[in-house]
Amino acid sequence: MPEYEELQKRLGYTFRDPHLLQLALTHPSVAHEQGAPAQTNQRLEFLGDAVLQVVLTRELYEKFPTFEEGPLTKARAKLVNRRTLAEHGRDIGLGACLILSHGEETHGGRERPSALADAFEALLGALFLDGGFDVAEAIILARFRGAFGGLSAIPILENPKGELQEWLQSVSSEAPDYQVVSVSGPDHDRVFECTVRHRDNELARGCGKSKKEAESQAALAALTKLRKEKEPGPAEAAPPK
Repeated sequence: MPEYEELQKRLGYTFRDPHLLQLALTHPSVAHEQGAPAQTNQRLEFLGDAVLQVVLTRELYEKFPTFEEGPLTKARAKLVNRRTLAEHGRDIGLGACLILSHGEETHGGRERPSALADAFEALLGALFLDGGFDVAEAIILARFRGAFGGLSAIPILENPKGELQEWLQSVSSEAPDYQVVSVSGPDHDRVFECTVRHRDNELARGCGKSKKEAESQAALAALTKLRKEKEPGPAEAAPPK
């Protein structure tokens, strides 16, 4: 099919076993419509999810040597959420290639985010089976590096204040202390500046349109500073042989 040829061009990979590609694009609704057992992409989705997790976990582990399990897990979760996977599926034109039941087709299944996300994972499973781990890894990293800047920046944390408290609890039972040090701007456009201190030492400052946002920015700045301080120096990172 022309759609399959275009999809393979966008991936930069041609399947040796076209049946695997077809299976990856077969929506479960096909089996329900036929009323008889039929192969769909659900098993490949299961496999592709595991391959994706392994590839991104290793990439995060190597890119962020100072991150502990919690931040690494949250960073990975941001990379593999269903909305993001659906966007990747949409970017490579999976919707036009899906094999759907008549009912699913009628109800807009080709653009349904869940169908696109599932098919994207199934496609990764098919790539793994057809070309091996190296092929799947190369395609995954090519897709995700574009969206996340090569994973070269510290992932945005959902709860920087909580992460900072967890970090500091490893060295002290004392909690971080946040204080608003200034408020500027007119009433309708206030800017708050906040400090975060620990053991009477100022760790960082942050600004925001609310006290809560300023505290979060201060916590994020403190985390960035603490992690950089923990990174090994040149002599430690590469000891002489």
